[in-house]
Amino acid sequence: MADPLRERTERLLADYLGCCAREPGTPEPRPSTPEAAVLRSAAARLRQLHRSFFSAYLGYPGNRVELVALMAEAVLSDSPGPTWGRVVSLVTFAGTLLEREPLVTAWWRKRSFQPRLKEQEGDVARDCQRLVALLSSRLAGQHRAWLQAQGGWDGFCHFFRTPFPLAFWRKLLIQAFLACLLTTAFGYLWTRLL
Repeated sequence: MADPLRERTERLLADYLGCCAREPGTPEPRPSTPEAAVLRSAAARLRQLHRSFFSAYLGYPGNRVELVALMAEAVLSDSPGPTWGRVVSLVTFAGTLLEREPLVTAWWRKRSFQPRLKEQEGDVARDCQRLVALLSSRLAGQHRAWLQAQGGWDGFCHFFRTPFPLAFWRKLLIQAFLACLLTTAFGYLWTRLL
């Protein structure tokens, strides 16, 4: 039986993550849906506001899917639960991990990660599909009731198109950034202790 909410979620995530995972030098494709355009815009604003955080994950050489799963668990399950700001932060983080250039940044090289080989770049496409499945499962499965209560993806578009005071956005983005930072620190410590 068809599930329109899950299909719409998968299409949105495939659009955004696929755009992030495209080959270097390939022009950005047009957004496939109105919510895809809104997501790209919100993600671009978030990345601009927190450039140093997101740029640290460009060329991340570890297990992208595992890191996003840890992040999703912390960001979406933490009190007060999902918010549109947290959803955008999580999806933006996943997209950043999929970007192909640079292959390994100096930040990761200093931490003894080896650069990816060209044949490993096929992993990006596989990880993109896995991240779409993971995030769709979390958003349209585990957090389905919340997503429906917010008006689904139409509510998402309305939320980000409605002007809010700058203080509101600042508070929302700071909360999302701190949640991402704490999750990253937890993930880093987790990998070092195991």
